[in-house]
Parts: sequence; structure tokens; C-alpha cells
Amino acid sequence: MAELTYRPWQDGDDLTLRQLWGDAESAPAGAFRAALAPEQDKNPWRRTIVAEDQGIPVAAGVVYSTKLHPARLWAFVEVAKDHRRAGVGGTLLTMLRREVDGARAGGLVGTAALRTKVAPGTTGAGFAEAMGLAVLQRNRVVEVGPGALKLPMFGEGTEEEATARVQDLATGSVELTDIVGRYYESVNRWDPTGPLSPGVVQRMFLDDLTGAHGALVLRAEPASAFGTDVAPSKKGKIQAFALSYSQGSIATSEEVAAAASEVFLGVEPTLEHEEAVQAVYDLLALITHQYPVLVELDDSMEALSAVINPMIAVNAAKVRGSETLVLGE
Repeated sequence: MAELTYRPWQDGDDLTLRQLWGDAESAPAGAFRAALAPEQDKNPWRRTIVAEDQGIPVAAGVVYSTKLHPARLWAFVEVAKDHRRAGVGGTLLTMLRREVDGARAGGLVGTAALRTKVAPGTTGAGFAEAMGLAVLQRNRVVEVGPGALKLPMFGEGTEEEATARVQDLATGSVELTDIVGRYYESVNRWDPTGPLSPGVVQRMFLDDLTGAHGALVLRAEPASAFGTDVAPSKKGKIQAFALSYSQGSIATSEEVAAAASEVFLGVEPTLEHEEAVQAVYDLLALITHQYPVLVELDDSMEALSAVINPMIAVNAAKVRGSETLVLGE
């Protein structure tokens, strides 16, 4: 193998490299390939470097910032199979780290640290660990089948009591935007987002362009400020929410397709653990009464994990695809 040369990304590199690389070895690698693009200094900041062998691109690496996680820089390196174990990947990562050092010195990325996503047992996972990146988080997509959980009964089981506790909510709701943002912040304390503005939450989770089209919320039991003999005048606060990202409604109706709906399920971050677990259980039982759902589960989602992990253990819920690990400095 001749000595390689290194240069910035150029138009057409993606076609050459993908033809040489073949299929991505994992879902995270496939997603990162889309990030290989020309450099830019903001929104997001990005640097991409290509390794050439006699003028032919054989490897590439990219590092870039994200708006949602200002303390995070995603990094990705891929090398053609016949050029691996020759130090090419390590050289690319070293060059990317130098670019990051320069961006930090220039105030472009602050103190953001390198992160990457890999599937366990892959070449990418082995390379990341060899480069000194440690596992920070595990992510799984879990399918929960219909009828796996017993339906909850609210109060005496009347329709009025159920209606007060479980409600459809518009994705543009200020109340929904608030709890979704605070929940996302809370489950990402391991890699902080910082405070999320309502506008950011809407764009990232609730806008039509995200695919979000419906929300179901579980509320606390309404309480009256004037005692039990006086009917409550206000709705109970939201305890848990479920956002649907597929066609149809997440409510159990005849119009819902049998295919599993993608759902983002979360809870009010200030709830005590046991109360949060119960809220997750109740809402998950409701949305899976007749139809399956796909739920994205990070280990940091403690209440959701407390409900779903035991289900996985007894095959009442199934992990779909491979786990994804987030590694970082």
C-alpha cells in the first residue's frame, strides 16, 4: 500500500466511497455516512477529511456539532476493508481531534467533547474502544405487544374519571411542549443539553416535519382547592405523555393499523420514582391495549426502564434490531 494522502471532503466523494465500502455494517454507521459533507463553521460546525490511496478515496472521517446537544461533537470514521489495521482510522481521528482543538481555541465549539454511536460487537465498536472512547449510554428500540399490560382502572372506573385522567392533546400545546422539553433534559443529564427553548422543543419533537401527529397524556387526579365536596375546577397536571410518529392514532381505535406505531413515551421529571413508574405503566398499558408500539429506550430513562426491562426478560416485549451504544471521551 502506497503512502496515503489526506484532504478535505469534495463533491462526489460519497459516491466513490459508498461503492468501495459496500453496505454499512450497522444502523449507526449508515446514519453517520449521511453526515459526510463539506466543512462549515456553524449550524452545525463540521470538518470532514478524506484519505486517498493513489488518488482514490478509501477512507473518511467527520466531526460535527449539534444544536440540541451543545456539549457534544459527533465523530465517525470509516475505512475500506483492505486498508484497515494499517493506522488509517487512527490517523483520521487524530486529524479530526486537531480540528476540534482549533475550533475550541477559536470559540466555535466551546468545550464540547467527542461522542460516537456504534452497534456492539462491530468493527466500529472495537475501533472506538481502541481509541480510548468509553461507553456512556445504551439505546434500544423495543416493541411492546398488544395486551401485554393490564389496563388501569381510575377511581371507581367511571367514564368521567377516565376522561379526566387520559386525554388527547394537540402537539402544539404549550403544556405538552413544556413537559417534553423538561423530560428530554432530565434523561440527558449524562450528556447535558442545557435548557431547551419551547421553539427548539417544537422543532425537534413536535413539529409536523418531525412526523409527530398525535399525543396522549395521563393526568394526575383532579383535586379541588375547596375540599372533596366541591368539584375540581382545574385539570390535573400531566404525569406522562406519549407522542406518536406514525400514521393513525396512538389511541386504541379501529382506524389504527396493526403495524407497530413509533412512540416517544415520557414522564413528568419531578415525580417520585414509584409514581413515575406507575404513570409509565398506566399509559403504556393504554396505548398497547390492542396494538403494538415501538418505544425508544435509553438506560437513563429510569421509569421507562423499570417497566420495560422486566417485560423484555419474560418476552412480553422484544428488542428490535441491534442495541446502540454511545461512546465518548
